[in-house]
Amino acid sequence: MKKIIATEKAPKAIGPYSQGVQVGNMVVTSGQLPIHPETGVMPGSIQEQTKQSLENVKMILEEQGLTLENVIKSTVFLNDMNDFVEMNKVYQTYFINEYPARSAVEVSRLPLDALVEIEVIAVQK
Repeated sequence: MKKIIATEKAPKAIGPYSQGVQVGNMVVTSGQLPIHPETGVMPGSIQEQTKQSLENVKMILEEQGLTLENVIKSTVFLNDMNDFVEMNKVYQTYFINEYPARSAVEVSRLPLDALVEIEVIAVQK
């Protein structure tokens, strides 16, 4: 059975989609833009945007009692692959014990002209 995940601790969806969905022991998040959920502000640098996107992912997982340690796969969408190294510097601080599988791709444009968007798949252990 499918359960829709919604939390005020992450930005509201800017379109017809859910922040996340749980099916069985698996949670899939929608791509998280680097929007601060309380202020609606998007920071300027790739480092700050990566941090905010990951914080948003973290809050959606926490709504279901999960942490980033439950993540098995992530996808990072970058507006510019030249930001890859700086994004990685922040990303690696969030996944300390074991890194999930990951794809990182450059896209021509992200919603709201963000520099990064991150989505994950997590499972309950």
